[in-house]
Amino acid sequence: MWGRVERRREKVRSQVEHARKGNHKIPTWLMAAVLGLVLLGWLYLIFFG
Repeated sequence: MWGRVERRREKVRSQVEHARKGNHKIPTWLMAAVLGLVLLGWLYLIFFG
């Protein structure tokens, strides 16, 4: 059981390290803009659809 916990901990640690490097393929601001457009479109469909 402890081996599985250690593997999981190491996987999370490597993911955090990779995220901190910041060399993302898609900029964070672009992902936020796309999410905002999707939410606005969804709200538009709910209220005016």
